[in-house]
This record gives sequence, structure tokens and C-alpha cells, in this order.
Amino acid sequence: MNFDDYCQQKAAPPGSSTYYALRRAPAARQPLLTALFALRREFEETVKETSDPTIGRTRLAWWQKELASLAAGAPSHPVSKALAAHLGDASAEAPALEALLAGFEMDLDQARYLDYPNLRRYLESVGGTFASMVARAGAVDPAQASTWAAPLGNALMLAQIVAELGDDARHGRIYIPIDEMQRFNVTAADLINRRYSDAFTELMRFQTDRARNALREACANLPAQEHRTQRTLRALVALALALLDEIERDGYQVLHQRIALTPIRKLWIAWRAA
Repeated sequence: MNFDDYCQQKAAPPGSSTYYALRRAPAARQPLLTALFALRREFEETVKETSDPTIGRTRLAWWQKELASLAAGAPSHPVSKALAAHLGDASAEAPALEALLAGFEMDLDQARYLDYPNLRRYLESVGGTFASMVARAGAVDPAQASTWAAPLGNALMLAQIVAELGDDARHGRIYIPIDEMQRFNVTAADLINRRYSDAFTELMRFQTDRARNALREACANLPAQEHRTQRTLRALVALALALLDEIERDGYQVLHQRIALTPIRKLWIAWRAA
């Protein structure tokens, strides 16, 4: 398996939302974007699928060294090799790659967030940083990409928090701010034990509306000159909005299951968005 095939399997297996979103990008740019999504997945697995924080930190430390090797032109991991092949000047993105890794490291330090300003730090480190890298890969004006791409990445993270609430809670992570849960009279035990209630419905309606509004606002602020260059991000926004609608129609039943769109529907939504 070459490094491009590895990245494809890691980041965008057939039928996934990422698969259809990446296919909306120009063919010449798809390998780089796929490598970026694969790296994000590697980081995510490191912190979210490792039960022992010590092991997680050891793996993150390895990735820190690997990012340094990538910047120096001597990568060893298949994803790093793909980035070296497709980024051109990997050292130019080194600060962003390090910031992304630091964002995921927050998952080893913090499983709850007191309020939305605290959560926003996580959103910006993980979502905003990543979306900015994806945007720069094809932007007409890469220097300005983060100004409109970062809010879009934050909004995509808000949608992900809604969709993956049940799975995250079962792994001890709750991204809904504590003060908002208290406002709606929902406890962490309710989420972990999959207890649905009218209060939970109202909490999820609030979370879903915020994510939806953030996605729409961020997409509306995408510069007209970048519409064609950002087909992948636009497809991801459309897919996230459709998934939020589906979750809402299903009564926010996300604690015991993962609600998803069918592959044919994802294909149609991504094609229309781009």
C-alpha cells in the first residue's frame, strides 16, 4: 500500500461524508486534502481511542517528533510522507500542524468545559486550525484564508459535537458546556446513561440551532472568489446541515445511536453543494 492509498483508507473510506466532500475538489488537489484529513484522523484516534492517557501522551510525543521530521524533509509515517509529497513546502504549514496537534492534546487534559468561551478555545484549536489548512490548499488568497475558514471549521466542530454526543459521553468526554447543561437541567449522568427527557430535547434544540446558525453564517461569509476553490468545505457544510436536520427529525435520539445519512444522499448533497 502506498502512502496515498493509506491516507484514502484512513480519512475517506467509500460511503463516508469525507469521501464525497473530497471528490468535489479538483483531482490534482485531492491527494493533498486527503492527506490532511488523514492526519487529522490520526490525531483524533490518538486521543479519543486511547483509554490510557499516558499512552495517548506517548503517541502525541511521537507525532510531535514526526512533524519535526516532516518539516525537515525526513518523514517516516505514510501520512507524513503524503504531506511531504503534496504540500510542496511542508515547513510553511509546520506552525499550523503543531497547533492542530496541540488542540487535540486538550482532549487528554480536559473532558468538560465550564462555559462556551472555554469550549471555543478547543473549537478554534481543532476545527478552525484544520479548516484553515484545508482552505489554504486551494485558496485564491491563501494569506486571508483563515479569516473566513476558521469560523467555518469551528461551526463544523459544533455540528460534530451534536452528532457524536452519545459516543463521546460513553468515552468520558462531554463537550456541551457545564453552564448550559445546568441551564437546561441536564446532568452528565443523564448523557452517560442515555436518559432522554424534555429537558434533554430542549438542550439539544439549543445546541443544534447554534451549530446550524454558525454553519450558515460562516458559509455566507465565504468570499465569492473562493466559492469554486472551496468545494470540499462547502460540501462538508451542506452535509453537516443535512445531518443536523436529520437529527432534529429523529427527536435528537443521539445518546444510544449514531444518526447518519445514506451514502446516496451524501453523494447528492455534496454534488449539489459544489
